Amino acid sequence: MSKTRIAQAYLQSLSTQKLRQSIAHSEGKTLVDGLVGSSLSFVISSAFKNSEKPFLLVMNDKEEAAYFLNDLEQLINDKDVLFYPGSYRRPYQIEETDNANVLLRAEVLNRINSRKKPALIVTYPDALFEKVVTRRELEKNTLKISVGDLLSLDFVNEIMFSYQFNRVDFVTEPGEFSVRGGILDVFSFSHDEPYRIEFFGDEVDSIRTFDVETQLSVEQVRKINIMPNVANKFLEEKRQSFLNYLPAKTVVLANNMNLLLDRVDLLFEKAQEAFKNLTTELKHGKPGELFCDGDELKKIFSERNLVEFNDSGL
Repeated sequence: MSKTRIAQAYLQSLSTQKLRQSIAHSEGKTLVDGLVGSSLSFVISSAFKNSEKPFLLVMNDKEEAAYFLNDLEQLINDKDVLFYPGSYRRPYQIEETDNANVLLRAEVLNRINSRKKPALIVTYPDALFEKVVTRRELEKNTLKISVGDLLSLDFVNEIMFSYQFNRVDFVTEPGEFSVRGGILDVFSFSHDEPYRIEFFGDEVDSIRTFDVETQLSVEQVRKINIMPNVANKFLEEKRQSFLNYLPAKTVVLANNMNLLLDRVDLLFEKAQEAFKNLTTELKHGKPGELFCDGDELKKIFSERNLVEFNDSGL
């Protein structure tokens, strides 16, 4: 049986109908049982396709989240399915930051800020444990460039340095930029490919994405957002839970809420211990400023349209 026919069958299932009813009426909390393996993916994808609301799917760990991410990308337009991972292997160990994950997190924040079509975001407790900069701070520190804008290269150069980007000969990773004549190459933390911006005097003449390896253009675009590394740059800026960053109408689907909150509490205890053992003279935010504990997330979850399922259904 094709995926389309299977999806249509799940669209009529009791689990999907129950989920859609909960979404339509914004009910506080709904428990959905009887979902085994990929059946969960079919039910969620069917509900998402028939809703105008963003979805957040919280699995038990990174591996489980990656499994369902792959499933959902096969059932939904993969541009509408996003992965929101954790950026640190260990709290307060900046050198252990995973740059690929920082990029994925920034892409999600940029998608939410852009107010494009609602997305289905897949995540896990370690990612929700980390707080993010507020929407106001992120918007204030995002450089928006469109074709036809009047900008001087000197101004953009200063902005890149203020974002702590490194000037290089050729960009290869997020956080780098280069200037050659009237061409600016910049690798933003909000996109998985770098941008090539061509200037005619002080006017933006064209913007394209390009391939790092071949240096060949991939796609022409009309406007872009250039974001700094949100994991490192804003250490002194006010932060909030990622859940508070999401639109209020977001549907949250969580696998076993008790396990989720226990995991976050464990991570918070480890962060407190790491903070006590810091020996560096660099200024660090306190654990409560940078990370969430279980009680904080539990309160936010209680204010959301929450759909919970448990391990007995997987």
